[in-house]
Amino acid sequence: MWCIPPEQSAAFVAAMEAVLCLYALAYDPALPVVCMDEQPKQLIGETRRRFTDSTGRRIEDHEYVRHGTCNLWMFTEPLAGWRDVRTSRRRTAADWAHQIQALVDAPRYESATRIRLVCDNLNTHRIASLYEAFEAAEARRIAERIELVHTPAHGSWLNIAECELSVLSRQCLGRRIDTIQEIDREARAWAAARNQSQRGVHWQFTADDARIKLLSLYPRIAA
Repeated sequence: MWCIPPEQSAAFVAAMEAVLCLYALAYDPALPVVCMDEQPKQLIGETRRRFTDSTGRRIEDHEYVRHGTCNLWMFTEPLAGWRDVRTSRRRTAADWAHQIQALVDAPRYESATRIRLVCDNLNTHRIASLYEAFEAAEARRIAERIELVHTPAHGSWLNIAECELSVLSRQCLGRRIDTIQEIDREARAWAAARNQSQRGVHWQFTADDARIKLLSLYPRIAA
């Protein structure tokens, strides 16, 4: 289990149960639950062209060339079987703010009252980041359309978007890719295919389960 100091256990449990109770709610198009996560990806090129040997095995040279990095942004609505993947050169507070602006302005959510956004505890995932990127009126407009629900420290595994990023990496990006344009094309095609097949997520771990399986993380209450 995780090394969580006793003085932080109550905060961990509170944040964990907030996320788990959110996942247990019924689907509501006016208050959709969207999970977001981000992941850096190295841009790696080949020094020699890959080839196939006489047995049909793909041969790849161990030497490669680094072309920097890019960042993948994953947004997924588990109950709707929808996800969107975007790429950027950086992962600053302003970059996050622009991704959130694109989310709230997406036609998909134009009739939503508020988007309940599950994200981890990175210091850029804050309402303050909106004010760093936009004028106050625009930052307030975006802030009023989202409700941030942070996973606890050491608890990013509670974020369903992290699961989607893992699937993306294994199914689509598990090889050397040297340009951000190719990564963007591959990721968008992957997301479109999964959306077309309505690949949802059936989350089964509940707050009641946590009180049994993670009992050691809960603070001890003196009688």
